[in-house]
Amino acid sequence: MTQSTLIKNAQIVNEGKTIEGDVRIQNHHISLVESEILASPKDNVIDANGLLLLPGMIDDQVHFREPGLTHKGTIFSESRAAVVGGITSFMEMPNVNPATTSIEALEKKFEIASQHSVANYSFYLGATEDNLEQIKLLDPKQHCGVKIFMGASTGDLLVEHPEALDAIFRDSPVLIVTHCESSPIISSNLELFHSQGRTPNITDHPIIRDTEACYASSSYAVALAKKYKSQLHVLHITSEKELALFESGPIESKHITAEACVHHLWFSNQDYPRLGNLIKCNPAIKSANDRDALINAIHSNQIDIIATDHAPHTWQEKQTDYSQAPAGLPLVEHALLSLFDHVKHNRLSLEQVVEKTAHNPAKRYGIEKRGYIREGYFADLVLVDTNKTTKVSHNNTHYHCGWTPFDGHQFSSKIQSTWVNGQQVFDGNQINDKANSSMRLMFNR
Repeated sequence: MTQSTLIKNAQIVNEGKTIEGDVRIQNHHISLVESEILASPKDNVIDANGLLLLPGMIDDQVHFREPGLTHKGTIFSESRAAVVGGITSFMEMPNVNPATTSIEALEKKFEIASQHSVANYSFYLGATEDNLEQIKLLDPKQHCGVKIFMGASTGDLLVEHPEALDAIFRDSPVLIVTHCESSPIISSNLELFHSQGRTPNITDHPIIRDTEACYASSSYAVALAKKYKSQLHVLHITSEKELALFESGPIESKHITAEACVHHLWFSNQDYPRLGNLIKCNPAIKSANDRDALINAIHSNQIDIIATDHAPHTWQEKQTDYSQAPAGLPLVEHALLSLFDHVKHNRLSLEQVVEKTAHNPAKRYGIEKRGYIREGYFADLVLVDTNKTTKVSHNNTHYHCGWTPFDGHQFSSKIQSTWVNGQQVFDGNQINDKANSSMRLMFNR
């Protein structure tokens, strides 16, 4: 007799409303969603009275560091941390070693994930100034997108030449996602410090990588997308000025969309003296006014998706001087919890959190049968207890790097359980990383 799971008496947050009901999981899928489902002998019954049931977060921007940078993290270690945080699917970036700039390198990452990932997965191809023919080989049904570092990157992944950018925006068969910062403006800002005989420190980070650097690049990307009618998703918007580039309204009606990341919704430049290089990231965390503008843009639907840009580095790497410290911070384990704190303080609603972390990523990427609590969809689910708290420390994180920017904070909620394709991979205490339930994401487009 086939075993199934019956989640009873949950507060189901889905498709713009919260209702009490039951959900039955059979094999990989949600088989039934009703206000009341009678248990059968084959059901493993979970009483979710007082708990919220959400579709799992789909994180469209992570850096899991494999291959080549595995001293910082691996697909195995970071996907484990992701499911602890209620993230059931991720899309991972190409700036590893070697960079993921060919179909061959891309498929090698899929092979690693098929053996080791605890969450569902997809991977971006990285654009270069001369790999257009590889970009053209991308399959809209198999591959999530192509990533362009439009300035402010290093090595082959920097794409600045106008002809190369025009060609990618004209010919890409898949969604284009961009990191937008202008290298010339950043260089000019840095040179100004040097000309004044000043050595920049971490508090100068949002001055060097300022709003103008972001706007110059993001406005260029938007202009290209309008010119070629490209499908464009601009990652990690950080400034109020950039928001004017993006329209309000439902995501289905747009070919240009925008994203905010959880750390830019949480921290501000006032946190640099306390946290230093631990919150050094690109684009930089900016002012409290910028942070508030991002939250307002979630309400206005100028911001369509919330992601993490999870990017771990070792503690030792972060302890070096500002100019040498790498940019990025680990976030997947506490991303949803940070958003639930916003809910508690009435900055966001539960329904908005689910829309921006699950529904909209599924819509924007055309992900097959994920992102909703619907019959016939894959059972990627998260139970959240808003009556329990989560005290965070460096010592209790699951990241390979062993630290968190939220050290010492007590979140107002707790991730109680996470299911990936119908298998419980986290029970609130233990990770079942032997479940072998993860799948490659597929796309209906």
